Amino acid sequence: MRSTIPLVIAALATTACAGRMTPAGAPASASYDVVIENGRIVDGTGNAWFYGDVAISGDRITRVTPFGALANASAKRRIDARGLVVAPGFIDIQGHSWDALLWRDGRVVGKGMQGVTTEILGEATTPAPINANMLALLDIPDSLPQLLALHKTFAGEHGFGAWLDAMGRHGNSINVGSYLGAATVRAYAKGQAQGPATAAELDTMRAVMRHAMEDGAFGLSSALIYPPGSYATTLELIESAKAMSPYHGAYITHMRSEDDQLFEAMDEAFRIAREGNVSLDIYHLKASGRANWSKAGGMIAKIDSARAAGLDVAATMYPYAASANGLSSCFPDWVAENGKLLANLRDSVMRARVVADMVKSGSCDPERSAAIAIVGYTKPELKKYEGWRLGAVMRDMHKSAPEAVIELTLAESGNLGKINFSMTEENVAMQLKRPWVVIGSDAGGQDPDSATGLTHPRAYGTFARILGKYVRTDSLLTLEDAVRKMTSATAARLKLRDRGLLREGMYADVVVFDPATIADRATFEKPHQLAVGVKYVFVNGVAVVSDGKHTGAKPGRVVRGPGWRQQPLRTAN
Repeated sequence: MRSTIPLVIAALATTACAGRMTPAGAPASASYDVVIENGRIVDGTGNAWFYGDVAISGDRITRVTPFGALANASAKRRIDARGLVVAPGFIDIQGHSWDALLWRDGRVVGKGMQGVTTEILGEATTPAPINANMLALLDIPDSLPQLLALHKTFAGEHGFGAWLDAMGRHGNSINVGSYLGAATVRAYAKGQAQGPATAAELDTMRAVMRHAMEDGAFGLSSALIYPPGSYATTLELIESAKAMSPYHGAYITHMRSEDDQLFEAMDEAFRIAREGNVSLDIYHLKASGRANWSKAGGMIAKIDSARAAGLDVAATMYPYAASANGLSSCFPDWVAENGKLLANLRDSVMRARVVADMVKSGSCDPERSAAIAIVGYTKPELKKYEGWRLGAVMRDMHKSAPEAVIELTLAESGNLGKINFSMTEENVAMQLKRPWVVIGSDAGGQDPDSATGLTHPRAYGTFARILGKYVRTDSLLTLEDAVRKMTSATAARLKLRDRGLLREGMYADVVVFDPATIADRATFEKPHQLAVGVKYVFVNGVAVVSDGKHTGAKPGRVVRGPGWRQQPLRTAN
């Protein structure tokens, strides 16, 4: 990313006027929609902050000047940012607001109140392109016929683009884009069966990848611990990477292991990137489980070494020492083959095999792995367990870990989640400092007024926590570098060239926050609490947060990757 120092120097060519600075040659009668004045400008580059003013006209940033330079300019709205920081809107590279941004509310209040203006979807699975195999994977209930009909419009060569267009039409408070899910690629071509892809299936996978890149995907996203994505071979992932390479796509991965086989999983990811000729990003970098905490330094060293050798590899993180995923991830991969997870658990012979495998591997055994809290209960008789650790649930049910997990999974039709207290704060802090780490929440946006049950607090707190804890309280990161990790550094990984900086001509995604008060309030026990300290958020020039309150505005747009080739507009049938 080019330095903005020459731009700042040019802007400082000023003449004094009535005790305030006015840019030489600035039009005296300039008129803007919004002027944000007297703030500390943190422009996203990592350069030191400076006092300045920002003007917005329509959906673009039209001026970034020294403070006071826009004092006499005409503006429909003026915001005095004295004592506040003005920064580019934050880009969440790993979001899961899939439903909200396609067919539910679209405001994703919990994200906006952190300063998030763009969310990138796609880890593992995307709902497009769609065919019979994908409909089976998504398993949309008959009780939602309109949703099923909508998904069926995502068929055909450019179904991925049809999905993006549908989100663009829906009305959202933030911008949205997506990677293509690797589980989608595999399911589209092969269904939910295990085994290597045939030559014909590989051809289909390559075609799906190419078309998605032309539709605006940012690359390929895998999650190699969740079936059917976990069934993918290294070879087929390399072939998909080769297919997207001419479109400058990136490979981003939840690796095959973050614990006992961590280094082997990293080697696989490196190989896919090298042989596929693409860049690599590792989702939510971590060394998981007490037995693996000591590997964190080696993990960092492997990435530094790979970068020194010329591999374009980086990573994302959220600022918590706990992760979250589905309770069904406790089961061996084979149990979910062909979508038969629940059927296999109900079969006594299969169930015995599942129990034996779980005992052997120690999967989700609280005595051998990380502490686990189970969330998402809907059955009245089970709601008392919400947020309980698995060990306590086992004791109350008088069952072993495998039997308890099986019973709960069957009772809730496989929809339970779990929070894994599997990392150390020391490792989180050590990893966050690396210059190639950017920030992603790994969460969907929620609204505390309608949310129920427990969730990981990262849904409400990720970006505010970076600024409150790791900048202000712990002094782990400078303000400028923290903002860079949440804006321009993320945009650079996505190859987005018109967002992520406070620069004239860029889209007007802007956040104004109080550096003295910004903080996360969500906890594991009470997660549905909005972050505090964000005063204003503009998305494409429209205020979605004003005076610390969400406005309900929905100016978000679709953002697309570097291979986008605009297709004729499609309308829903």
